[in-house]
Amino acid sequence: MLKLRYTAWDGTQEVRLAADRVFEKLAEYLSCTDDVQQALDWLLHQGLDWEGVRVMGLDDFLEQLREEMRGRYRQVNLRQAFTELREKLEEVLDQERATPERADPAEAARRRELLDRLPPRLSEALERLREEGLDDPDAREQLDELLDELQNIKDLEDFTRRYGDLFHGPQSLSYAEAVELMRAMEHLKRLEEELLTGNLEAVDLENLRALLGEAAARNFQALKQVMLVLVNAGYLAQREGRMRLSPRGVRKIGQLALRDIYQGLLRDRPGGHQTDHRGAIELRPEESKRYEHGDPLALDLVATLKRALTRRPGTPLDLHPGDFVVYGSAQTTTSSTVLLLDMSWSMSWEGRFAAAKKVALAMESLIRARYPRDYFAIVGFFTRAVELKLRDLPEASWNMGDPFTNLQDGLRLAADLLARHPSNNQHIIVITDGQPTAYFLGGRLYCEWPLSFGGISMRAAQETLREVERVTRRGIIINTFMLDDSPSLRAFVERMTRINKGRALYTRPDRLGEYLLVDYMAKKRKRV
Repeated sequence: MLKLRYTAWDGTQEVRLAADRVFEKLAEYLSCTDDVQQALDWLLHQGLDWEGVRVMGLDDFLEQLREEMRGRYRQVNLRQAFTELREKLEEVLDQERATPERADPAEAARRRELLDRLPPRLSEALERLREEGLDDPDAREQLDELLDELQNIKDLEDFTRRYGDLFHGPQSLSYAEAVELMRAMEHLKRLEEELLTGNLEAVDLENLRALLGEAAARNFQALKQVMLVLVNAGYLAQREGRMRLSPRGVRKIGQLALRDIYQGLLRDRPGGHQTDHRGAIELRPEESKRYEHGDPLALDLVATLKRALTRRPGTPLDLHPGDFVVYGSAQTTTSSTVLLLDMSWSMSWEGRFAAAKKVALAMESLIRARYPRDYFAIVGFFTRAVELKLRDLPEASWNMGDPFTNLQDGLRLAADLLARHPSNNQHIIVITDGQPTAYFLGGRLYCEWPLSFGGISMRAAQETLREVERVTRRGIIINTFMLDDSPSLRAFVERMTRINKGRALYTRPDRLGEYLLVDYMAKKRKRV
């Protein structure tokens, strides 16, 4: 018989990384950057938390390491580190002075001068005595003992010169203790440099264990598994020497974005928009109602028979239309939709682009999962417009190099894509935070700064509105979600909606997903 025993977490258990949890954390960072490697670096620096378990990140290790250093700074000082050795050196010099002087008076005077005027630096004084030699055998023996420590003395002198002022604690260290401290600090500094590189393979695990403890070593081993876990789960792949999202990773990003937004939708009140064109019927077996003329005849047979028998028990069964009970249903429509995503420089402010990209990923995941017959495409527009493929979307970012806003080109490209995928319901969804500042005329690109800060670019606005008219003549509805409520943007979008008869809504980045997905799903169906 299988028995399971549960114990409280005491820090000694092995940390097991779940690939899905790790990827969720990576997805959070990917919403803020277009570089998978940068997102991974952030993940490795910040670490992970779930279900009460904490996997330390590089920043945690660095902070623990620096606290170890600060603890030593507060506890000890190095003011007496060389006192013991200097006293020994004075004993050597006194013993050497007590030896009979050499026969040559000049040489004897030079020797006395040498002993009295040694360099103040201890290592230099020892080296000078080694070069000159001593006459007294006992003094030579004691000097040799000091010379055995010469390298340590040099290192400690240099260490004291560089870091001595940092150690301001009440405890004065002896020479031996100071050397031990110096070596420990060298190990800490070396580990700090290894951690700062971000290269986990370069970190000496045994050094880390000795300095930070067994728990830190276990956490570091778990952190080293992050990349391996994501690769083994199929979320990441190496391409062209760089770590990239795999197709599975791209799909997972969309699912996570949809989940995050849909959790907000459940707290909101769905809209009740009607559709003009009916499509396939989706039955709702959990709901039923009395049949009314015009309803799809999807009979709930058990409920129908119960009503007939309640009205008239016995056989033969007397069944009337009033006994009919049908399943609830929703009529769905197929649609073709292009999401126009503003990628101009201003979208980097206040988390606007991260929110917009998350919505795009969520919509793609929603349509692929629930409305697979719908066509959905994404177009990014900055100084010009480009179609964004799903595989590129998680790593897409606002464009600093082409900071203008060419909505005209975005509408043109969106209309061309919709023309290849005809449908009774064609929509363009625009997410933007600014009025147009670029346009094409006669095949030539023009960029136009606004007349004033927050003002409007007159020619760019005119050419964009002409494109809105062309799109409207094709029967395409334009719905605009504004991430800025500046008067100039509102005025321009109002002119768009008067031409197209679409809708415009101002929303904050943190509510964009709720508004947009509610609106999309409400248009997809009505309850019958």
